[in-house]
Amino acid sequence: MLNGKTALVTGSTSGIGLGVALALARQGANVMLNGFGDVDGAKAEVAALGGRVSYHGADMSKPAEIEAMVRACEAEFGAVDILVNNAGIQHVAPVEDFPVERWDAIIAINLSSAFHTTRCALPGMKARNWGRVLNIASVHGLVASAQKSAYVAAKHGIVGFTKSVALENATTGVTVNAICPGWVLTPLVQKQVDARAAQAGISDEEAKRQLLAEKQPSLQFTTPEQLAELALFLCSPAADNIRGVAWNVDGGWVAQ
Repeated sequence: MLNGKTALVTGSTSGIGLGVALALARQGANVMLNGFGDVDGAKAEVAALGGRVSYHGADMSKPAEIEAMVRACEAEFGAVDILVNNAGIQHVAPVEDFPVERWDAIIAINLSSAFHTTRCALPGMKARNWGRVLNIASVHGLVASAQKSAYVAAKHGIVGFTKSVALENATTGVTVNAICPGWVLTPLVQKQVDARAAQAGISDEEAKRQLLAEKQPSLQFTTPEQLAELALFLCSPAADNIRGVAWNVDGGWVAQ
């Protein structure tokens, strides 16, 4: 389906980003990965699917490095056809205790980085009259939770940014949409599970159950694979006229 297309996926060495990268590669896309951690392992997983894979270590808080990554992808593969803005970090604290540097980092990595990748990749997409920008937002782009002011602000920002860029490109072959997951058992969320288990002196399983019970009526984690399948759909011709949508995959969280 995506033979000859190239995808740049930020924050793609684990979790949701890696899941999306694998799905795109399985459909024939070239993939440029980005992120920290087990880079070689992630590259090997994608390469095993038969496509071309590359990696750029851009720090997503630094605009010059982000621009260099987009240009490197264009130089290596000839284009950025599919841009998946997934990189994100989290910090939890009441607003009056929120470390200023953590606020700045979350806004930079979870929100501003998507602006920088998009502004760099869009001209090429428009010139070819085909492109997909997929912003991995969050259910927190639609509703709030306490003690997550920076994350909620960034994710609401991503949803608004998605709508604006979609409108700017509404008559072109470039679509811009957001995917808004609820709880997904990524390394980021596992840290919250671990903290809850330690604080309450409960098992990992009970901590997961409590976490889900507070917000996610299905009592099931959404999986990176499920999100990746939605990403593939949004890259398909069936989604040519889906523009500016914030699509929640949240086990009923926002329906309450």
